[in-house]
Amino acid sequence: MRHNKKFNHLGRTASHRKSMLANMACSLIKHKRITTTVAKAKALKKYVEPLITKSKNDTTNSRRVVFSYLQDKYAVTELFKEISVKVADRPGGYTRVIRTGHRLGDNAEMCFIELVDYNENMAKDKGAKKTTRTRRSRKSNAAAEAAPAAETPQVEEVKAEEAKVEETKAE
Repeated sequence: MRHNKKFNHLGRTASHRKSMLANMACSLIKHKRITTTVAKAKALKKYVEPLITKSKNDTTNSRRVVFSYLQDKYAVTELFKEISVKVADRPGGYTRVIRTGHRLGDNAEMCFIELVDYNENMAKDKGAKKTTRTRRSRKSNAAAEAAPAAETPQVEEVKAEEAKVEETKAE
């Protein structure tokens, strides 16, 4: 019986699957982002995240355990020297899967899998957010930003109300 034996075999033998996931993990560690199918990305996520967690503790034993999975000393060095430092404060969720559509030949669902801390485009800039918000629609905000020199009386009223609210908060 197959009770609780639910992982994707990916249509491969155990040795082929093990070496394929090890090679994909090495590529992910070296390049920080790879393109693959969604099924392989999900399997790789379960494979590589425990290794990244293990790399936070830089001991000889943890290096040997990770090397037994990856079989690539350059990837192990990169993982322990660079990646573990960058994800030290993160409690998990080191990878992100972004779906990109279907492959032309066989219509397989494709995706990126990437290390979360290495994508500057997805990183949120805390300084870029506006601190004040108004209760105005998107259309009027876009119009106000497009022509900031010609402010309407409504915009001036909203700014005056915001100033009053901030004064009452300061008191």
